[in-house]
Amino acid sequence: MALAERGTINHRLKWTGITLLLISLAIGAGWGVYRLPAPLVERMLRTDILKQSELWKRRVVLHLEDPETTLRTGHIDGHDAEFLTSMPEASDVYRFRLFDTSGRVVWSTRQGEVGLREDSAFFRADVARGMVYYLQEVVPLSEIDGLDLHTGNIQNSSAHHIVKVFMPVTKNGRFIGAIEFFTDISDLRATFITRLRISLIVLSGVALLALAMVSLVTYRTNRAQLRSLHKQSEKERDLMADQLRLAREVRLLGELNEWLQSSRSLDELFDMVSRFMTHILPEAEGSVYVYSNSRDVLDGCASWNGGTHKAHIHPEGCWGLRRGRTYEFGASEIDFICEHAEPHDGRQYFCFPILAHGETVGLLHLRAHENCEEEFHVSRKLAQLCAEQISMAIANVRMRDQLHDQSVRDPLTGLFNRRHMTETLRKSISRSQQTGVPLSLIAVDVDHFKKFNDTHGHDAGDMVLRAVGAALEQGCDRDEVACRIGGEEFMLILPDNTPDDAVSRAEKLRQSVEAVSVRYGDKSLPRITISVGVSHYPAHGTMPQDLMRAADDALYMAKDKGRNQVQVAKGTPTETGSADSNGQKVRTSGPVAAA
Repeated sequence: MALAERGTINHRLKWTGITLLLISLAIGAGWGVYRLPAPLVERMLRTDILKQSELWKRRVVLHLEDPETTLRTGHIDGHDAEFLTSMPEASDVYRFRLFDTSGRVVWSTRQGEVGLREDSAFFRADVARGMVYYLQEVVPLSEIDGLDLHTGNIQNSSAHHIVKVFMPVTKNGRFIGAIEFFTDISDLRATFITRLRISLIVLSGVALLALAMVSLVTYRTNRAQLRSLHKQSEKERDLMADQLRLAREVRLLGELNEWLQSSRSLDELFDMVSRFMTHILPEAEGSVYVYSNSRDVLDGCASWNGGTHKAHIHPEGCWGLRRGRTYEFGASEIDFICEHAEPHDGRQYFCFPILAHGETVGLLHLRAHENCEEEFHVSRKLAQLCAEQISMAIANVRMRDQLHDQSVRDPLTGLFNRRHMTETLRKSISRSQQTGVPLSLIAVDVDHFKKFNDTHGHDAGDMVLRAVGAALEQGCDRDEVACRIGGEEFMLILPDNTPDDAVSRAEKLRQSVEAVSVRYGDKSLPRITISVGVSHYPAHGTMPQDLMRAADDALYMAKDKGRNQVQVAKGTPTETGSADSNGQKVRTSGPVAAA
């Protein structure tokens, strides 16, 4: 009985010890659940808000006509003021201010703050030296502008957590001002803390429950059962590792999709692909190819993780492209090596055709690193998802490029339209003002165009316009831009051309159009001629409308003098040509000589 009682006492003592241990762990877990989420969430929010602040700053700076002048003088035109005022409604920012280099507020969503000065030490010590300053504080609800615009459900609290971020604005490494953003993180912070606490509670509960079961089984079973428990624990760890890996893959895929959808060009997109694929599939090297415009070859665009890509490959040289589906080398007894995979060292590889809207647009090639074949084979599904993300992003970028091209192109001739011409001319004038390079503008009008339409029909007229447009486009070189501004009227922007060169180019253009022969049906249309007017910057104006008006005036003068000739706007001396009775410089050309 004494041994039995002693065994019972030992059993109770051991069980009591295990119980106290579990209670201690539960208390520790409860303390961790209550105390840990807040600093963790605030650290994550800090990183996210700093990234967002950089994007907000970029939006403001890119939108301002002249950020340096705006921050220095505080002068903001109506268009910029409208954008700045509407920005809080289109972002998570509820309030922001613009500062000059001395810390004076030059613009604020609160107009009464304009003229105030930020005298904080961190502005002079950190922000003025190009460093970002992040400050989180608790403020009353009354301090938050437009709270209803940023929170769907305002919590029953008299104070909110807000973040102030001072973003320095620099130009060529020089500090020119700063932007301070205010954002309310109360609801987001509370939501993340709650979710993290719930997750920690669940994980802590599972852990404590598992620990209790393991302790009980360990206490009451033999060594065989203990070994079985160890095996089960290993399976659980593997399962947890798989779940963590899956969660990481899902997160990275989400981030990849978000970044790819925000890319502005294919070059930027492929740079993002290279950086993400290094983290998503570290056990594989890879490369990506995209069909060229001619679709006879694929161009190598990017590679990562030690992989290389060739400048061009033929679609017939890839078994994945030839068969129209994913090809895995090393999965069968008999495999054939793709030409683009040469030289081959026997490692497994994947070829994923990249599809967009049912059309093959490229190829994703992945090759296993040495001693990573098993992990590489398991990653096939993930790699397939990556290929799908890349294909959607490529389709979006191309569609965006097509829409942009359609918005600035004339659908009949393929030349740029009036809107694009005006923007390009404005930029060319600004460049000429800064660098002093010459700039000329050529206005073109098809002579007697109405007769083509009345005599031969509008289809024939369209063929004439396309022929003239093709002649203008062939005459363009470097940064020169040919535009159709409406009807039978065209314009040609000639940067980096002296006045004499521009007149010579205009005459060559007139001659090239005159030499064009257009067939309509079974007959040739009458000879096409054009009247041309030339204006120069800054002799004929420093604004786009002034140069266009001067070129048009010279064009109408060419028509008045008999058409099929080149006339230069008044006020520009040229080394060739003669002056009319009004002092107008002209260049004789065509069957009708300028008076």
